[in-house]
Amino acid sequence: MSQNSISDEAVEIVRMPNAAPIKMWTVGVPVEDAARQQLINTARMPFIFRHLAVMPDVHLGKGSTIGSVIPTRGAIIPAAVGVDIGCGMIATRTTLAAADLPDNLHGLRSAIEQAVPHGRTVGRGRRDEGSWENPPESVNALWGQLLPRFQRLVEKTPSLRNTNNHKHLGTLGTGNHFIEVCLDEAEQVWFMLHSGSRGVGNAIGSRFIELAQADMRQHIANLPDRDLAYLQEGSAHFADYLEAVAWAQDYARCNRVAMMSNLITAARRVISKPFTIDVEAVNCHHNYVQKETHFASEVFVTRKGAVSARRGELGIIPGSMGARSYIVRGLGNPESFCSCSHGAGRVMSRNEARRRFTVADQERTTAHVECRKDKDVLDEIPLAYKDIDAVMHAQRSLVEVVHTLRQVVCVKG
Repeated sequence: MSQNSISDEAVEIVRMPNAAPIKMWTVGVPVEDAARQQLINTARMPFIFRHLAVMPDVHLGKGSTIGSVIPTRGAIIPAAVGVDIGCGMIATRTTLAAADLPDNLHGLRSAIEQAVPHGRTVGRGRRDEGSWENPPESVNALWGQLLPRFQRLVEKTPSLRNTNNHKHLGTLGTGNHFIEVCLDEAEQVWFMLHSGSRGVGNAIGSRFIELAQADMRQHIANLPDRDLAYLQEGSAHFADYLEAVAWAQDYARCNRVAMMSNLITAARRVISKPFTIDVEAVNCHHNYVQKETHFASEVFVTRKGAVSARRGELGIIPGSMGARSYIVRGLGNPESFCSCSHGAGRVMSRNEARRRFTVADQERTTAHVECRKDKDVLDEIPLAYKDIDAVMHAQRSLVEVVHTLRQVVCVKG
């Protein structure tokens, strides 16, 4: 088996037998061998349209690689979309300046933590502290908008009724989900957060991954990976999946809107100076699928850890909890299917980060940020992520930087 790699200043092209080409915007950033093999596995699926586009934050994922753009005709791979359907970012600029923030930022972090449920607790008879006990009216109003379509989903999949849906709306979750207060290059204050479709999105994604695998049970042994099981257009579950995934993506967008509203309210309780929110706000998915037109063809585009970057479109590329983040404007590069990275990307697993680093390392690398600095967030230490500057340089043909943000407060679940 041979591999032919052609490199220029921006793109590496990988060609393998019986596979679509793989175009990688990864020059200057590390790509693990296992992620490369996973990309090749995906590229061998018969319904890939033209080529895979790989972003510089690429790393190993479940089924398909995180940081990849997968265009398909006539089929969708549910595991490529994943279980955190619609996960993404929202950011907004305020009229506050750095000097308007309190000298001690711990009070601001505490106010945000009290206003937005985060983390997760489990156990018999215990309420998950990462959900609402009694959702506020603002959350109830958003849930009211989502409910009619959800009820239609429940008619088809009754198990969704018992998911944590209403009480998860407006909550953060765990892992790499976060809320940040940031400063831009002009010392203006921004609010930014990262989350998705929470428990109900996980249930939807898991259910349709199972259905895809069940539908292909006679052929699954022939797949490079069982998590590449797909739903064919026109099959029994394909339309149901599109309906469910579209709803979960809308839920994720509403989830971020609800959290941003409560974040702003919490900040107003702590910051004495009155402020307003700038119109420059961005709310974008980076785990999702939708129908788009590329190269004069209608195709399904799955972005698994990638952001839409059509010409003039604003997006968000966060670094780690100790590195800067970027508000970007898309350049509409057709070869990337008008996409860019969704972050810095991990260079090691969460377990490896916990093994390798100490709380002292976490304290040192986040010394400039008001945030948790304990063993339970070691998996999110900045050293577990790629160099965000190298990632941005590698995708200079995909986006241009509009604002550079550095965080001063970070809330993790």
